[in-house]
Amino acid sequence: MPIAFNEPLSFLQRITEYMEHVYLIHRASCQPQPLERMQSVAAFAVSAVASQWERTGKPFNPLLGETYELIREDLGFRFISEQVSHHPPISAFHSEGLNHDFLFHGSIYPKLKFWGKSVEAEPRGTITLELLKHNEAYTWTNPTCCVHNVIIGQLWIEQYGTVEILNHRTGHKCVLHFKPCGLFGKELHRVEGHIQDKNKKKLFMIYGKWTECLWGIDPTSYECFKKQERRGDHLRKAKLEDGSRKAESDVADDVPVAQETVQVIPGSKLLWRINTRPPNSAQIWPAKRRSGWRRSREKHGGRGPRRQRSGRPGGSTQAITPTLGLPTGCMQGITSSGISLTAQISTEGLEGPGVGTGGP
Repeated sequence: MPIAFNEPLSFLQRITEYMEHVYLIHRASCQPQPLERMQSVAAFAVSAVASQWERTGKPFNPLLGETYELIREDLGFRFISEQVSHHPPISAFHSEGLNHDFLFHGSIYPKLKFWGKSVEAEPRGTITLELLKHNEAYTWTNPTCCVHNVIIGQLWIEQYGTVEILNHRTGHKCVLHFKPCGLFGKELHRVEGHIQDKNKKKLFMIYGKWTECLWGIDPTSYECFKKQERRGDHLRKAKLEDGSRKAESDVADDVPVAQETVQVIPGSKLLWRINTRPPNSAQIWPAKRRSGWRRSREKHGGRGPRRQRSGRPGGSTQAITPTLGLPTGCMQGITSSGISLTAQISTEGLEGPGVGTGGP
């Protein structure tokens, strides 16, 4: 894959962006009722994928045994991730609250599918959140991510699929539907779902956008609003069906125009809102990548990255690899002679995005 599709940070660093809205976990831990805790956990699960909005670059694959550690005392957590398998590529992570209020861990090994004009990443691996104060464990799997126009046209991203969050102690379940774009882009970025008890009775409705915010309301008010909305959309739907449908072709898929805000139902409760990104954050990466590569080539006399053998027992090596982003720490492995291999990566100082790297 051409390097133009990559962004200058490791996938292990990218995972730390799950913790950008970690305050939702702290809030869930303080809630007395299981329904309120599930609301905060559902908001955290949606916020974990919000950083992918307009992030069409692919992070670099970590080396086998590579680790990345992050400690944020201001946010109250520590985080470590490791590349535990090369084929298939599997990244594992573990995080805990500095106040010993939660554990967050799991593994990610996406299955890539190429559909000609788009690339689909189907997530595999279970994510677990444990609230230690309440002795509860929540599990879920992330939605499917799809990047369009990988050959020609403007890149754009969408998430779709069903996410089920299960409270294994109380039996409460949250079912979230990440809507696909659709023919006219009306459902782009939309999320709808509900929270039910162990008897499958709906207790709370959730709606919003994974790129913007998440709201919740009681089921009765939600159904009344939807009935009124369907009455108003009946005539508009008939007009749309009279129009011609877009045919499949080899041309680029037009970037759908999403509605700017979520239509808030009266009486709704705000569960989560995305943090504001720095201005022009989407235009920073290409310039940094080119300037960083230019400096690294000048430093090494016009040559690319190189590795040098140190002659140490057990095949220990010291890697001199100009890269972009924060240091990824130590990579530990085992050589054929059974002696531990430690390679230290020396990096040059550009920071990547997200909570782990001081970016958006």
